[in-house]
Amino acid sequence: MALLTGDDYRRSLNDGREVYIDGERVHDIVNHPAFKPIIDVKARMYDMNHEERYKDKLTTKLADGDEICRAFKLPKTKEDLKGIRTYVETVLDDLGGVVYRVGDETIGEMWSLYDAQERLNEIDPTYAENIKHHVERVAKKDLFHVSANTDPKGDRSKLINGEDGGTLLHIVAENDKGIVVRGAKFETAAAYAHQAFVKPTISNWSNSSVNMENYAVGFICDMGSPGLKHICRSPVGAGKDPVNYPLSSKFEEIDTLLIFDDVLIPWENVLFHRNLESAKYIRETVHRYSSYNYVLRLLRRADYLIGAALLNVEQTGLTKIPAVQQKLSELINYRETINAHLTAAVSEAQPTSGGLMMPNQSLLYTGRVHALKHFPEMAHLARELVGGQLAVTPDMETMKDPQIKEYIDRFYSVGEWSAEERAKLLYFARDMLNSSYAGHQITFELFAQSPPFAQHAAVFNNYDLTPNRELVMKAANLSPGLALQS
Repeated sequence: MALLTGDDYRRSLNDGREVYIDGERVHDIVNHPAFKPIIDVKARMYDMNHEERYKDKLTTKLADGDEICRAFKLPKTKEDLKGIRTYVETVLDDLGGVVYRVGDETIGEMWSLYDAQERLNEIDPTYAENIKHHVERVAKKDLFHVSANTDPKGDRSKLINGEDGGTLLHIVAENDKGIVVRGAKFETAAAYAHQAFVKPTISNWSNSSVNMENYAVGFICDMGSPGLKHICRSPVGAGKDPVNYPLSSKFEEIDTLLIFDDVLIPWENVLFHRNLESAKYIRETVHRYSSYNYVLRLLRRADYLIGAALLNVEQTGLTKIPAVQQKLSELINYRETINAHLTAAVSEAQPTSGGLMMPNQSLLYTGRVHALKHFPEMAHLARELVGGQLAVTPDMETMKDPQIKEYIDRFYSVGEWSAEERAKLLYFARDMLNSSYAGHQITFELFAQSPPFAQHAAVFNNYDLTPNRELVMKAANLSPGLALQS
């Protein structure tokens, strides 16, 4: 087993998978204009692992000597968690943009199940062994592993109660080869990934009036499996000029509605099935590791906000104005608060019963909520600092037109900044803040790791309120025997 190259990855996608987009069946996904840019980005990530300048940061060796991608090493120490951060930052530095669904963040969901091996052994030892096998398999085969857990939203009152088996993914049969599943899931990057960890979303596992067991299933599914259909949304960046749209033309990740039309899942790929306790556990803990990588990306988004705003005010000579400094300070405060949560989550990381080192959950989840809640406000500050030219600057082809270039150079050049350089900065800021891609990113980030109410629930459930309660009871001289309402 060896680390894949970019070309290995491209060839691996030629497996007959059934992909649809913009009214057509895709027969060459690697070269299709909707998928080629992001596939090239992922291929670049694979190639980086083979470059000498990156090897120490992006790869590591297992105890048996096998070399693997650093992102796939189970975190057993705080140094391992720091290594994950170094990996993410090194990759994003090289790419020059932010990508979310590229494998390192979704393997963390498998690590959450790995943490539960003792509980799973009590249910059926086979499942714990399957989980260990797949955690190792992803690392050793260098697989692009994603996550499929979002259900299509029909009548949500029925979905919550598990009454609508037509849309919720569920087991329809079992045989000696495995389980047969039917239903649908959403997942970003599924169409160009190797496999997905498919898991339930609904949370009402205690409803005794409905048979929920058929929905309580988690498994690994190959993205080229017979009966699996990928129905993809139309891209917003495909075919756009990379000069005018430097982000959306390169980094757009395609979202997929996965249709499981009686797909056979081999027993060795089943991680739990017909078990309400396992389903409840994975929904409560699924992001305990993946949120770390996710928030690292939000930190990089904050860095880009600061950089775009700073370059604009520097070129126009506004950095000494107190009001401008205040706005830049607010962006810096936003960035550094995210950074503080990430740093503290590693510093206060805790060992788990499964033998892993888990980022401090309270600090990690509060950092995630802070980053997502305040991003629109910070983006608006960046717009103010970049200014109205963000909305009115013509495209590069027009600016280079010989008939008008004289005027463009006169009115767009400032100091050492040529008209072309100023336009490139404005195009970058526009694609980050004002384009269709920018709007899609904000919505994606808001829901990519569960909706806001669920993220706040994670904060509530992972913060120890006992010291606060006891502090006030003592200070207010309250009776220690007071009953607490839950």
